[in-house]
Amino acid sequence: MLDYGQTEPPDGEFTAVSAGYLHACGLRESGEITCWGRSSFGRTDAPEGVFTQVSSGTTHSCAVREDGAVECWGMNNYGQSNPPSGTFTQVSAGAWHSCGLRESGTVECWGDDEYDQSNPSPGHYLAVSAGTRHSCALSAASTSCWGRRDERPLEAIAPPTAGGVRDVSSGGEGGATPGTPTPTPTPTPTTTYTAVSAGGRHTCALRSTGTIDCWGSDTYNQVSNAPSGTFTAISAGNWHTCAVSAAGAISCWGLSTAGRTNAPSGSFTAVGAGDQHGCGLRSSGAVECWGNNLHGQSNDPTGSFTAIGVGSNHNCGLLSSGAIDCWGNDGSGRDADQSGSFTAVSAGAQHNCAITSAGAIDCWGYGANGRDADQSGSFTAVSVGDAHSCAVTSAGAISCWGLDTQRQVSDAPSGAFTAVSAGNAHNCAITSAGAIACWGRNVEDQAPPTRSP
Repeated sequence: MLDYGQTEPPDGEFTAVSAGYLHACGLRESGEITCWGRSSFGRTDAPEGVFTQVSSGTTHSCAVREDGAVECWGMNNYGQSNPPSGTFTQVSAGAWHSCGLRESGTVECWGDDEYDQSNPSPGHYLAVSAGTRHSCALSAASTSCWGRRDERPLEAIAPPTAGGVRDVSSGGEGGATPGTPTPTPTPTPTTTYTAVSAGGRHTCALRSTGTIDCWGSDTYNQVSNAPSGTFTAISAGNWHTCAVSAAGAISCWGLSTAGRTNAPSGSFTAVGAGDQHGCGLRSSGAVECWGNNLHGQSNDPTGSFTAIGVGSNHNCGLLSSGAIDCWGNDGSGRDADQSGSFTAVSAGAQHNCAITSAGAIDCWGYGANGRDADQSGSFTAVSVGDAHSCAVTSAGAISCWGLDTQRQVSDAPSGAFTAVSAGNAHNCAITSAGAIACWGRNVEDQAPPTRSP
């Protein structure tokens, strides 16, 4: 192999890398792209900005920006570096063509089409890979390939992995293993998820086996330090996570400053992780909090509670009477108690929402961007994020409202769901089949489009 420095990566920390023919590109933790190796045709001239994914082909590369737009650079003799407009979740650069996966699940390709490698099969897909003169895409049931037949692979593309859709680009000079295409069904999951919690830049969930599965940003080991064993409840905070074990004990991990991971001993039934504090609900109905107490958010309230909602620096609890008691930061009225009868409550950064006994949603606190807008109708679950909220209707649909800078509101998926969790700027929900669907900000892979155990 000719040496153009393509095997000499730059210094720094990266979250993803893609190797092309005589060059390579890496995605830094900041979301910026750095390329190295042979620079002819501008293949190492990565654009500025924040990206979520990168793929290198033979003499060009493509990447997905934070807003979902695709940008390509390098050789463009077949139009392989001229991506279409619109939003995508993944892109793959092949030899002389490229393919992208749109948010709708459809695949669109551009560039050389001599062997129909840029003429994708219709369908709904989870991942796409552009090869030398063929392409393949993974659906929930099988793999579809198009283009030059003697280059199509025998094996199916690997399914999505922890942290989002795998970069399955097979670009570069060699292409795939020759053979006759034989689509292989995706294995049926042997387990499902029962709970999910979207945090600041990471997400954690409970499998039906009770074990913990986390993905996304791991800056303070809030993902990798998840304990083993079986658990019944979980909550992802800003930079830490807490869970209730099958024995009722609370375990917290991640950033430990301000005592946010110093949960008390004893038996609990529920837990909530905030910005720098946490609260747990004991079987007696008492609430006990720990961590930063600058705004009184870690003061233990009096009374008997059936549920708690832990926000950034305030909390709200559902009293056994059905009323709501809030405490902590009182800015914008977020700590205002609510009389009446409620069945669920959730606290966010600066506002709260609760489900009334009639099934409607009442919200209060800071109201910019419509985040505190009451919702009519019938709901079974509600979750408040940083500046938005999401809920599950009695029909199982997802409804979101509030700030939409990362499409955390407008990209709510269709289908039937049983639970939803709103994070800082991303959300995740559990489908009726027990899989997890996520949307919104995905720079740290905290919101992979689909996730099955």
